[in-house]
Amino acid sequence: MTGSLPPAVRRLIAATLVNTLGNGVYAAVGALYLTRAAGLSVGQVGVGLTVAGLVGLVTSTPLGVVADRLGPNRAYVGFLILQAITMSALTQVRSFVPYVVVAGVTAIADSGQRGAKGALIAGLSPADQRVRTRAILRVTTNIGMGAGMALAGIVLAVDRREVYVVALLVNAVTYLATAALVRFGLPAVERVPSATGPAASTALKDRPFLVFVALDGVLSMHNAMAQIAIPLWVATATDAPRWLISVLLVINSVAVVLLQIRVARGTESLPGAARAGRRAGLLLAAACVVLALTDITSGAITVGLLIAAALVHVLGEMLQSAGGWGISFELAPPGAQGQYQGAYAMGHQVGDLMAPLILTTIAVTWGWPGWLLTATIFLTAGTLLPIAVRRHPCWPEPTATRDQVATA
Repeated sequence: MTGSLPPAVRRLIAATLVNTLGNGVYAAVGALYLTRAAGLSVGQVGVGLTVAGLVGLVTSTPLGVVADRLGPNRAYVGFLILQAITMSALTQVRSFVPYVVVAGVTAIADSGQRGAKGALIAGLSPADQRVRTRAILRVTTNIGMGAGMALAGIVLAVDRREVYVVALLVNAVTYLATAALVRFGLPAVERVPSATGPAASTALKDRPFLVFVALDGVLSMHNAMAQIAIPLWVATATDAPRWLISVLLVINSVAVVLLQIRVARGTESLPGAARAGRRAGLLLAAACVVLALTDITSGAITVGLLIAAALVHVLGEMLQSAGGWGISFELAPPGAQGQYQGAYAMGHQVGDLMAPLILTTIAVTWGWPGWLLTATIFLTAGTLLPIAVRRHPCWPEPTATRDQVATA
């Protein structure tokens, strides 16, 4: 899987596995720690997460500029260390205000490391291997998160404050270990001095790119669709057994591990990545149509349709991811990978903020008409995405055909 990649990229993959192992532990226990051990209410946790999401959204692009100016290695290491500090600080939280402060700083660190990591991938990987590297990292992330969540089962079984604290500190240690692997195991990617590099506002003035970011953010609502909308739909609107929710989530995770790298082939070029975005919109819309049918079916037919919807959905999800990676890398001018990766992440951040409300209000509450409306949203975004990308100056000029050359 990684044999043809440069050694530095393989070491980045190993560092990602360490990092996501700790992230998986926290993903499984974080909410319970905050409500059961830190004494916060569910509402307070929700407000803190919303504030953190907004902070991350606002700081994403400026912190990408920081990665370009400092160099992605130094920026990535710095933000990983900051994440270790905030995770350790979270073990001392006992009230709402400190929690919001820690959550906000954590969001800054998370946004910063995402842009820096994207720039690091662009600097370490050959241009035709960047999307493949992203695909392998996504597979690695799924494996690491899954293993971490499995280990978190021990914490959940014991259900004591001291054990929750240990779990959070383990996550902090994995941030530090990842920072060490990056600092001492990877060659430095050249930084871009402000005097010679693109302006700090280049990405935010790139209108075709920002339109792509917005449309890609709409397509990224598939995350909430898989994790929130479909489970709620299965539990409240169908007669399918509740255990099917776990089956559908497993199908998603296993499919990504097995197929993401293969699905990403062909998205290294701008036209190929744009086609992937269009197909992603079509497939996500098709999954919504299949889910709409389950509003009027029952029994084994419903179970079969739900499994079919999960398979179509995850294929659209993988195409959306691969297409977005390819476009975000290709549209960035030299010296601006950090800020473009930061701006690219804004679309996903907006999607993550808005999708739970939109999908639960429209799809889950309205039933089959809501799913058909959601399908229309995905289909429209997928159709418009390649149109927006074609308007960018980076879009390759059409090559003359053999007949045109002969005529000339």
